[in-house]
Amino acid sequence: MSAKQEKRERRHKKIRVNMNGTTERPRLFVFRSNAHIYAQLIDDSKAKILMSASDADLKSGKGKSELKKSDMAKQVGILIAKKAVEKKIEKVVFDRGGILFHGRIKAVAEGAREGGLKF
Repeated sequence: MSAKQEKRERRHKKIRVNMNGTTERPRLFVFRSNAHIYAQLIDDSKAKILMSASDADLKSGKGKSELKKSDMAKQVGILIAKKAVEKKIEKVVFDRGGILFHGRIKAVAEGAREGGLKF
C-alpha cells in the first residue's frame, strides 16, 4: 500500500471514531477510485447498507462517455438522494472517507443536496 493510501485510511479511521449513522440519519459514504465513484447509505447501528449508487448504475441515455467525471459524480449524488427520498430518508451524515472535500467528492455532495438530502 502506498504512503498516500495509508494517510487517507488513517484520516478516515480518525473521522469514523466520532461519526455514526443511525436508522433515522444514516451515513452517506462516498468512495472515489481513479475511474469510478460510489455512494452508499449505511446504518451503523445495524451494520447494514441501506442503498447504494455508482456511476455504473447510471443509464447511458445522455452518452455516459461524454460526461466528465465530476458531472458523473453529481449524477451519482442525485441518484442516491432520489433513492433515499423514496425510502423517506431526508437527513444524512456525510462521510468523505478521508478524501479532501473538493472535486468529485464535492460534486456528489452538491448532487445529493440538490436531490433533497440535508447534511
